[in-house]
Amino acid sequence: MTPAQRLEIAVDIAHEAGRMIVEARERQVFGHRYKHGHELVTDTDVEVDTRIGERLEEHFAGEARLSEELAPDRTALASPRALWVVDPIDGTVNFAHGLRHVAVSIGWASQGRTRLGVVHAPFLGETFTALDGQGARCNGEAIHASRTTEIAHALVGTGFPYRRDSRPPLMRRLSAVLAHCQDVRRNGSAALDLCDVACGRLDAYYESVSPWDCAAGWLIAREAGARTGHLYPGPAGIPEDLYGENLLVTSPGLHAALGDLLRRADAGEVEP
Repeated sequence: MTPAQRLEIAVDIAHEAGRMIVEARERQVFGHRYKHGHELVTDTDVEVDTRIGERLEEHFAGEARLSEELAPDRTALASPRALWVVDPIDGTVNFAHGLRHVAVSIGWASQGRTRLGVVHAPFLGETFTALDGQGARCNGEAIHASRTTEIAHALVGTGFPYRRDSRPPLMRRLSAVLAHCQDVRRNGSAALDLCDVACGRLDAYYESVSPWDCAAGWLIAREAGARTGHLYPGPAGIPEDLYGENLLVTSPGLHAALGDLLRRADAGEVEP
């Protein structure tokens, strides 16, 4: 099966998942709980993850899957085998609170490189797609990253971990960005933040997330002409495309300067 055929099936699966999410929101009957004491998960997350897994197995029997709710074993990242990386609802807190920044994210990697990605935002009516080496699209139309080169003019997206005790060190980064960039946006969906960089709505995005949050959006941003990378080198054995810590994705002209600003903020070298 060609990558284009795989992408067509992945888009269809994402759209079905999106319909499930919209219906669940409309019915308002989903229960919820907290993983690890602080991370919200709803019944709909599990139901959608289950359905995506069924559809992927139907079309791609035996291929490995890494997904947030039902297959979260990250040891699969180090394998060169074909791997589906799925977030059934990226933006679960937004979903539960009635906000619109909610997405289904499906990526497919082989030999450690993401080959296709789809991010579907059912409440926004947008579907972002990309194939490795073939550009990125939103609802079928080509998209491109911004050409912003000045930090002072950059609109920057980011997010924060659920664990409150992990947040204080990140305040130094936020303070540095607010002091030197145009402004900051925090929309609550890493997949959509990456897609917003891809289509030029954001000039840059930085955050530490899980592989299922970023696998598809990373490819979409890269294929739209954004520069994708990390603030610090990742661990040996984990492909860069599937490593979610210290992401930095920007317009090409911003990457070096913004990376330097954030690293200096980490070191306490940035004046407010």
